[in-house]
Order: sequence, then structure tokens, then C-alpha cells
Amino acid sequence: MSQLGVLFMRALAHLPLVGVRALGWLLGRVLYFIVVPRRRVVQRNLELCFPAWTARRRRALGRSIFIHVAQAWLDRSWLWHGKPATVRERLRITGALDELRGSQPTVIFAPHFVGLDAGWTALTQQLPRDFTTIYTDQANKVVDAWILAGRRRFGSGRLFGRADGVKAIVSALREGAPLYLLPDMNFGPEESIFVPFYGVQAATVPSLSRFAKLGRAKVVPVITRMTRSGYEVLVGPAWPGFPSDDMAADTARMNRHLQDYIDTMPGQYYWVHKRFKTRPAGERPVY
Repeated sequence: MSQLGVLFMRALAHLPLVGVRALGWLLGRVLYFIVVPRRRVVQRNLELCFPAWTARRRRALGRSIFIHVAQAWLDRSWLWHGKPATVRERLRITGALDELRGSQPTVIFAPHFVGLDAGWTALTQQLPRDFTTIYTDQANKVVDAWILAGRRRFGSGRLFGRADGVKAIVSALREGAPLYLLPDMNFGPEESIFVPFYGVQAATVPSLSRFAKLGRAKVVPVITRMTRSGYEVLVGPAWPGFPSDDMAADTARMNRHLQDYIDTMPGQYYWVHKRFKTRPAGERPVY
């Protein structure tokens, strides 16, 4: 079944974008109604983060989230199998591009918006630097190989596994390979600290501050937005005074920036994740 799925994605790459997105819209609507446990996770996240919203508004956003997640998943067909010229045409990099030129050590803050793979593809295809990121192995070996090949498609990206350790990542960072980092998920209590996210204490790995300090690197946000013509990859200016000597303050600041980004497109954030699964001592589970 996994091999058939990969073949389907290869075939889908040749459809016009409007066709891929229409299929994603349909898939998202279906998943919203049949994947009830994950729908409940989305609604709980929205209740916690947007308590002032009406239930009707949160339900509408929930449907939009499932659609965007499905569309972004199917977009990997042309990102990883479409003609390079088509990929370049559909990925538009804008903003403070000078932040990614040269060889200064740079950590890229890339939050979990649905277009995260589009952002990575745009950078590795269109900018003349070697980028790195951290990869978690997938249990399904066919899917794992497919994702690895897709993310390595344009040759300028190196994927570190968890087993490679911090030393290798920091070494590449200091040598001038920007690190595309996605630290805004709940990876469990180990090494996490609790900082506010939309006013709720969230277990957060302080890896953005840690890697920036170890690599003597600046932090540059890269936010990817799905558009009708593909994706816009917005490079922001480097954060001044980051990292500081206070890792907890840095991590709280990261979440404040993240909230600002989410507020511009809440329907494209990865709310299907159990962001608040880990709770402070004494607090009841929220899911």
C-alpha cells in the first residue's frame, strides 16, 4: 500500500496545481469528518489558544486546518516529483534574503506551518548555500525512504538523524551551513521547559536558543505561506539580541514571535499536534 501511495504521488505531480489543491480540499473535508480523535485535538488546541472565539468560529477554522494539511501533503507530489522549473515557478522567496547570503552561522526558525517542506525545498533549490535540518526516522520504511529522497532532492540539504548528536550539527552550523530548525512542538518532558504559548504553559524544547548559542549564530525566521499559485517563503530579519544569557526567556520570546506569525494565518498552523500533551506537575491532562 505504501508503494502504491508513492506511485500515486508521482502521478499526481503532473496534474495542474488547481487539480492537486481540489483533491486536497476533498481529502481534507473527508478526514475532518472521519478522523474524529484528531479533530478533537484540533478543537481542544483552539479552545485553549483562542478562548474568546465563538465555538462556530473554531469549528470553521478546524475544517480549514484539515483542508490545508491535506493540500500541503498532496503538494509534496510536485515538490518532490515535479519538473524543477515547475517547482521554482510555484515557490516564491521574498523578504530579507540578505540574511541568508554569505557564510555567517545562521539558525533558521521554521515553525510548523503546513508549508514547511515547501520552505525547505525553496531554500535548497534556489539559494546557493548548503542547508541542514534534523530528521526523525519514520516507522514505515517505504515512506521513510520517500521522504528522505524528497528532502534531499536538490542536493544542497543535509539531514541529521537524532543519533548524529549535537556536536555534528553545531560543527556544520559553525562552518556556515544554516540549520533549518522546527522546535515548536511537544517532544515530551525530557529537556523541555514550560513557557507560555497563547497564555497556556507549554512544554517547549529550548533548542533554538541552545543551537544559536553553541553555533555562535544569528536566528532568522522563515515563514512559509500556502497561496493559490504555490507558496510564498518569507525570510524575516534576524532577531536582535538573540540568543541572550537566559534560555527560558529566549524560548518564551520564540513563542511570542510564533504567536504573531500564527495570527496572520491560523488555518495553516499544524494544530493537529498535541501541543499541550505534557503538563506541569499537578496539572490534569487537557486532551
